[in-house]
Amino acid sequence: MDKPKVFLIKLAPYYYLHVLDKNTQITRLEVGPQTLRINEHESCVLEPTKMVVLPPRHYCVIGNPVIRNPKTGKVLYTEAGQAKLRYGDLEIRKELEEPFPLYPGEVVQGNESHEFTVVSPNCALRLHAHRDFEDEKGNQRRAGDEWLFLGPDTYIPRVEVEVVEQRNAVIMQPDTALKMKALRACVDHKGKKRTAGEEWLVKAEGAYRASVDELITEVLKARVITPK
Repeated sequence: MDKPKVFLIKLAPYYYLHVLDKNTQITRLEVGPQTLRINEHESCVLEPTKMVVLPPRHYCVIGNPVIRNPKTGKVLYTEAGQAKLRYGDLEIRKELEEPFPLYPGEVVQGNESHEFTVVSPNCALRLHAHRDFEDEKGNQRRAGDEWLFLGPDTYIPRVEVEVVEQRNAVIMQPDTALKMKALRACVDHKGKKRTAGEEWLVKAEGAYRASVDELITEVLKARVITPK
């Protein structure tokens, strides 16, 4: 009787691979450094691959992320031993102290890493929520909400939020005014209530940054009226 075939794979540090058990059809993750024993009923469905490395102030987007215990952060598994995934969902993974592997089913969306967005002074990002969530400051956001992320600051993205545009403040010179229009019912910078479609002028000198509910339709210059 022939002995079962056994293969040995030397897995270097910061490398990983996926092994499929043909008897149970379960794929598991193996990380280095180790010398891995692959039995006859197993096969490597992913060759040794370098772990994902994120430089400082960078992030990546993971598709079909694993489900983790909210208290311990450990990966949850099914009764058969397969890592649980949030299929069709996305996850933002920020810079970590060490490289990390991808569990079976996880994929990196687009480029491996993206740099955080730095918002300059007198600038803002217009954000739009795709689904309900609670942000880091405890604010409850609903799907369809829009708000401004004000600079100077570093914007850390979320999968629930889309960056619609960047808004720069308008520098108001002497003898100029901004013609404003309310996109929806809101309160202006002076605390006055405005109804949707209402128009008014802003005459204060200096930098003016329109809110998410306001639209700058025109910059008006004063006309000097002579005795004639």
